[in-house]
Amino acid sequence: MSTEHAESSVAPGGVLTGAGGGPTILRILLGAQLRRLRTARGVSREDAGYAIRASHAKISRLELGRVGFKERDVADLLTLYGVTDPCDRSPLLALVRQTNAPGWWHKYGDLLPNWFEVYVGLEAAASIVRTYEVQFVPGLLQSPEYARSVIMLVHSAASAAEVDRRVALRMTRQERLTRSDATTLWAVMDEAVLRRPIGGPQVLRAQIDHLLQVTEMPNVRLQIMPFHRGGHAAAGGPFSILRFPERDLPDVVYLEQLTSALYVDKLAETDHYMQVMDRLCVQAYSVANSQRFLRDLRAELSG
Repeated sequence: MSTEHAESSVAPGGVLTGAGGGPTILRILLGAQLRRLRTARGVSREDAGYAIRASHAKISRLELGRVGFKERDVADLLTLYGVTDPCDRSPLLALVRQTNAPGWWHKYGDLLPNWFEVYVGLEAAASIVRTYEVQFVPGLLQSPEYARSVIMLVHSAASAAEVDRRVALRMTRQERLTRSDATTLWAVMDEAVLRRPIGGPQVLRAQIDHLLQVTEMPNVRLQIMPFHRGGHAAAGGPFSILRFPERDLPDVVYLEQLTSALYVDKLAETDHYMQVMDRLCVQAYSVANSQRFLRDLRAELSG
């Protein structure tokens, strides 16, 4: 069984040795555990870096789960932190090997910039994804032809084969909504998204049909923010909030830019985004009224 389909289990000493989100979440969990051990021992990042022939910045990246782990480095850090009992060390060293196992998205690695590959791993692990969009239908809710049209906007020079693979990647991400441990998706979408005929009227009609279909799923909630509401809480633009089943992991806010992304996980900041999202859900059409809006718009586009 690959790591992205493994169930969570706890080894002696409370160390998580498996997670539903694959190597990305395992790296974050292992990094958090190493950070707890370091701070409990009173070891500085500089001293920890010296122990593994690296800088304090490398220790910071390891503890955030932003880079891969080497078993030798983790073994040296455990020794520095006073973890010498083989029974305590072996689960952590085994976790190192799991973090280096490729996720399902590995075969699309040539298409994914590093900053977005992190998001795909987090999305695969999240139990709840809340998202606000102003320009496009959220990727997890896109129909294949709509996805193709959006991809062509950015990758107009790509070969047909590459575009096909990019569409396949997006469709594979959507499988997270239909698994036995399906992610809950709660999306708020500005009305402008549905007034913009990406791919042409026929593609938009099919996309609305797709939205009407997927919003019948019990784990998918879609709300439309209508034009007539005027200004609203999310004046700063689109964002997503990811929540994970593992208690050790904080919520992560994802803010995508043209050539990079910002990941926010400090509690004060994520709480602010959560408050904004909650206000958006109050200001937008209810789920039932949003479905009614979609049906009326579909009829309008067929006229």
